[in-house]
Amino acid sequence: MSDPLIALFTSFVLAIFIGFEVISRVPTLLHTPLMSGSNAIHGIILIGALLIAAHAQTPVEIVLGFLAVVLATINVVGGFVVTDRMLEMFKARQPAGEKGKEK
Repeated sequence: MSDPLIALFTSFVLAIFIGFEVISRVPTLLHTPLMSGSNAIHGIILIGALLIAAHAQTPVEIVLGFLAVVLATINVVGGFVVTDRMLEMFKARQPAGEKGKEK
């Protein structure tokens, strides 16, 4: 392997370890704000994937661009679904007799 490839691979592996350590130490109460921030970052990644896919020329670039867009979209939508479900846990529950009544 070439020197630049080894350096990139080393950075990738270190990022995995650091990311795992940081995320594993996040308190439970901070998961929802962290997911919200993560969704914003992944939205930017989705825009980047769309831009790259728009400039694809060869069939390999088109397939990889499409795959990047699909995976980024799944990640953003899944993050919002998880965030929404977590926020539902913090809403006050209605008493059994008032479920059908709206204010």
